Amino acid sequence: MKNLILSLFVLAFTFARAQQKTEVFFEFDRYDLPESEQRKLDDWISKNPTAEVNAIYGYCDRTGSLQYNDSLSVRRANAVKDYLKYKDVALSSNLAVKGFGENFGQSKNPGANRKVSVLFQKAIPKAEAKPVSDFQNKVIASKVGEKIRLPNFHFFNMSDQFVPKSIPVLEELLKVMNDNPKIRIEIQGHICCQTVKEKDYAFVSTQRAKAVYDYLLRNGVAQNRLSYRGFGVSRPLHPIPERNEKEQDENRRVEIEILSN
Repeated sequence: MKNLILSLFVLAFTFARAQQKTEVFFEFDRYDLPESEQRKLDDWISKNPTAEVNAIYGYCDRTGSLQYNDSLSVRRANAVKDYLKYKDVALSSNLAVKGFGENFGQSKNPGANRKVSVLFQKAIPKAEAKPVSDFQNKVIASKVGEKIRLPNFHFFNMSDQFVPKSIPVLEELLKVMNDNPKIRIEIQGHICCQTVKEKDYAFVSTQRAKAVYDYLLRNGVAQNRLSYRGFGVSRPLHPIPERNEKEQDENRRVEIEILSN
């Protein structure tokens, strides 16, 4: 029971925070919207293009009978509704239009009581879905045993620190792993340019593969879906020494091997 009450309180509080209000005022004993208040509504409309109106409430001062003021407050509310409708403002399918007459906490200033309150919410724009990249499509369509290179993925020289422009590639890999929970991969590091298989160089390739592994692990990919290895210069795509920078770049790489999907 306590949890239910708490949930209702949170829901009511959230709704109250999301609900916003603007007000317009009327001349004594009138329900036609003054030009000054039309301009005020026009300004509000221009500043709130995504607003949806949920309720329009009319009010009066205490001059006149209760019955007359009830009727006048409804006319004021309807006048505002008609103006908003004319201006193509979004009105809720559950729009409440109501007159309270003089039955509310009156201000000492009579002019402040001759009003209509417009309650509205701003629509939250939906984030545009990012298109699936060629790299992500390759991973999704891959077969067990297939190896896929991380495109445009680089580290600082002799380091396991990513250069900033490599981060979007990591984010793409993380997304495809999250969206496809059956995929398991081995992350494989390779370096270039060395004609001897020195341990120090092999260590760099292992640390680079581990850096990708750690990134995925930190961001919620289960450990049993990941492994890593470094191959140093033992598996070049081009013979070493490479003939140009393009071949060096293609040898200096991180790949993922699909273990299951």
